[in-house]
Amino acid sequence: MLSKRMSLLHPYVPGEQPKDRDYIKLNANENPYPPSPEVTAAVNKFLSESPEKLGLYPDPDSGDLRAEIAAMINKTGGVLSRTETSFSSDAAERDHGAASDPIECASCVPSEKDKIPFTVVPEMIYTGNGSDEVLSFIFFAFFDGDRPLIIPKFSYSFYPVYCGFYNIPFCPVPLKEDWSVDDKKMVFEANKMNSGMIFANPNAPTGVGLSRSQIRQMLLNAPKDKAFVVDEAYADFGGESCIPLLSEFNNLIIVRTFSKSLCGAGMRSGYIVASPEVVRAVTTVKNSLNHFPVDAITQVACRAACRSVAYYVNCAKAVVKEREKFTLFLQNHGWKVLPSQTNFVFAKKSGVSGQEAYRKIKEDGILVRIFSTPGIEDFLRISIGTPAQMLALQRSMEDL
Repeated sequence: MLSKRMSLLHPYVPGEQPKDRDYIKLNANENPYPPSPEVTAAVNKFLSESPEKLGLYPDPDSGDLRAEIAAMINKTGGVLSRTETSFSSDAAERDHGAASDPIECASCVPSEKDKIPFTVVPEMIYTGNGSDEVLSFIFFAFFDGDRPLIIPKFSYSFYPVYCGFYNIPFCPVPLKEDWSVDDKKMVFEANKMNSGMIFANPNAPTGVGLSRSQIRQMLLNAPKDKAFVVDEAYADFGGESCIPLLSEFNNLIIVRTFSKSLCGAGMRSGYIVASPEVVRAVTTVKNSLNHFPVDAITQVACRAACRSVAYYVNCAKAVVKEREKFTLFLQNHGWKVLPSQTNFVFAKKSGVSGQEAYRKIKEDGILVRIFSTPGIEDFLRISIGTPAQMLALQRSMEDL
């Protein structure tokens, strides 16, 4: 009864979600902080004042949300952890914990490093049901089965899954010795096969990122008529966004998500930043499958998140601060930690297998991520949680 295509699928395996115990979850790169109060207020208002809208189709093009996303990017430059914020004097005197009240924010300004030399407009934004759906549409729109797609050997494991789903061959390029994406080798393979490429920057699961100048050089040397996709799911935690390069390269496609830095993994929302031509192509794919992709509640929540971006700036800064503290802890206890620009660390310890470390930590009520892939099987990928969660993890790991 099953099709031949079905028998060839190798599905993505997410981080475990056990229900037998209340674990501290540090295995799925979720944000440990709740959404902005403005998000919950907007959703509650929508449900209480306009419940009839749940019986109506939402805006199929997410027009208002696309405008809010564009405005947010212009305010931050695409990297929340370096965005500069200022607050009213009254707000500065109050302790808001990890993140200040977004309503009190006076301004958000990109750091000098992240300023975009043009204005991002709504026509450059496409929104979908999470970045995984967005990636699926990109694979359908821009990659063919007549040539291999160039991907890093160790990167987001959904890339090979989509290659299998769409019957696209792929060429995995080994990482450099420092665990960074081999920019020159990626370009060499792309030119040799006249192929497009995709990679995460910062990369996952390693957490290591390329600079914008490195990626610009890749774009200059890679095929100009093939899609060049940069997955920036984690850029807000210290990477360098490639959004400023969109003025130079029409084949550049940037994928981002609400799941990580915008505390929205419990709802599905991802987006593309690219040329209007790319957005129109992906919209055509969407309209050939499901022309109402983002539900009404998610659109309300995401618009509110974009408006309260100062809250998420402070969340990102809190995560980065905790990441640096935890990295130092691991290094002081003999762990090798790759330099992370994400909301997780990738680490291993000589003499301790990944499985052994994983089991010990799980016994103490904490979940971290382990991989069975040869070459990284002794690494742990550890999401950064709240200070209290990370303190509990340190206690568990002290005698490993």
